[in-house]
Amino acid sequence: MAVSSTKTPLLLLSLFFFVVAASAGNFYESFDITWGDGRAKILEDGQLLTCTLDKISGSGFQSKKEYLYGKIDMKLKLVAGNSAGTVTAYYLSSKGATWDEIDFEFLGNLTGQPYTIHTNVFTGGKGNREMQFHLWFDPTADFHTYTVHWNPVNIIFLVDGIPIRVFKNNEKSGVGYPTSQPMKIYSSLWEADDWATQGGRVKIDWSNAPFSASYRSFNDQSACSRTSNATWVACDANKDSWMWTSLNNHQYGQMKWVQDEFMIYNYCTDYKRFPQGLAKECNL
Repeated sequence: MAVSSTKTPLLLLSLFFFVVAASAGNFYESFDITWGDGRAKILEDGQLLTCTLDKISGSGFQSKKEYLYGKIDMKLKLVAGNSAGTVTAYYLSSKGATWDEIDFEFLGNLTGQPYTIHTNVFTGGKGNREMQFHLWFDPTADFHTYTVHWNPVNIIFLVDGIPIRVFKNNEKSGVGYPTSQPMKIYSSLWEADDWATQGGRVKIDWSNAPFSASYRSFNDQSACSRTSNATWVACDANKDSWMWTSLNNHQYGQMKWVQDEFMIYNYCTDYKRFPQGLAKECNL
């Protein structure tokens, strides 16, 4: 968890948050299965959720609550074996034409080839902020924790507690940042072989179906959330240190290691894709 703390008086005065609500682990209490015709299941008295994909359909679920800031953990075990053409998506998103979104997507690959973690941040319906990574472990052999730590200061993407990416709040410099639209958590397993693996060159092998991804240990205990549009209660940001944390020096060192060794794409260095100039935040 991030440990250095910054407080912004202006934000304290101007922002209103949702009621703090704690959930830990029980998928019956925290999520609704939304599609897949029985291919997503909650098992083990609510402690395990699985999504499956076959040639007919994938499957998915969403949170019962909406969030406006939070440190949200989920343990995932990804599709094993030849997962080429599959995508396991785990993200937060609001609704509407100018939605905000914070993405983890896990792009499958041929047996023995590494998964790609695809991250992105949308603000006001605009994305194009992709960073992609390989992992330093096999994400199909066991469960690993994937965290979105979103507060008014920054969005931190973490894997097993190690930061891999930070998107800072640079609204004062004209860069969009998600500050006002509540988001639900969504996850799904689906087929995207037109782009997911090696740019779409490798297609899904349906002889390996059904494909399966598993989820455990959901935790939103450090979060501001609501279950009803009629519920608006201020969070006490002075008591919630997660609300104001950013990376400390040790964590910046961890992130540098990940980005030096495992990053495979960074929109902030793709001059060919953005010949008119990189995004403003790339130069801040």
